[in-house]
Amino acid sequence: MGFIELVEQLMTELSHMPEEQKINALNAIKLRLHEVSPFRAEPVDCVIWVPCEQVQANDYNPNAVAPPEMKLLQHSIRVDGYTQPIVGYFDDEEHVFEVVDGFHRNRVGKECADIKERVKGYLPVTIINQDRRDRSDRISATIRHNRARGKHAVTAMSDIVLELSRRNWSDKKIAKELGMEPDEVLRLKQITGLAELFADRDFSMAWEG
Repeated sequence: MGFIELVEQLMTELSHMPEEQKINALNAIKLRLHEVSPFRAEPVDCVIWVPCEQVQANDYNPNAVAPPEMKLLQHSIRVDGYTQPIVGYFDDEEHVFEVVDGFHRNRVGKECADIKERVKGYLPVTIINQDRRDRSDRISATIRHNRARGKHAVTAMSDIVLELSRRNWSDKKIAKELGMEPDEVLRLKQITGLAELFADRDFSMAWEG
């Protein structure tokens, strides 16, 4: 049997499956195809549909969207459909996909009843590469996505710098990974007011006895 015939047979079998079984089968096919794809290093090469209850927000996203922009996002997804997947990583222990990028696309798919009904309670997810699964790497990936769009909240960003510093990231690494200038990292550290963040800097004594 030739390749085209195999595809046609697969299409026939899929067409007779119940909806949930069909979605699971299509996800499995996409994941297997991704394994042999010339573009397997690119997460967007494989987008799967995940039940919305299996997708959860992270606890560190500093991006805040104003109500008008949120309404625009809802309208965009309502009329244009989902044109960008949610970027997530799969938590093996919790069996959920944690959002790395797409926090608000995730919200729209869960909170807008008409959109949720249209996508049958599922969300489009692309899975972050295996070498980006560490929490520090996921945080920096989230920040890069946000900053590339010009969105981040200053106070929340200072909390991010605090966490990365406590994870033994140097100022140089934080600046490189988050796309910042060194003085921006310093300003965000100053917002926290915590002395521990300046442990890797040398200061002259202000007073002498």
